Amino acid sequence: MNMAKTAYATNQAPIRTPRGTEYEAFARVTRRLKAASELGRPGFARLAEALHLNRQLWTMLAADVAERENGLPEDLRARIFYLSEFTAQHSRKVLRQEEDVAVLLEVNMAVMRGLRTKEQAA
Repeated sequence: MNMAKTAYATNQAPIRTPRGTEYEAFARVTRRLKAASELGRPGFARLAEALHLNRQLWTMLAADVAERENGLPEDLRARIFYLSEFTAQHSRKVLRQEEDVAVLLEVNMAVMRGLRTKEQAA
């Protein structure tokens, strides 16, 4: 009887929405960026890795909003695409130690706030 109860019990794992999944991806990358930047010069390799992951995330978003089938409003799609380009350029400057990672953290956190607000409204 116990086996039957467990087999048909509700799953305790939360079901993620696409927005929730995007939020979690940004949260993970942003935590890595922040942690690596706090290490200073000895953490440069970790920072480079975190920057790479952040650029991959933004590249995937840019590819998604470039698709005609994407349901987002055109102006939002354009802004996301622009942020992807900005992220790539700024990341190169951070790697050359010409800029600080703080701007990238701010951009990611702003996106996370937007995703969280829309998730809560849904």
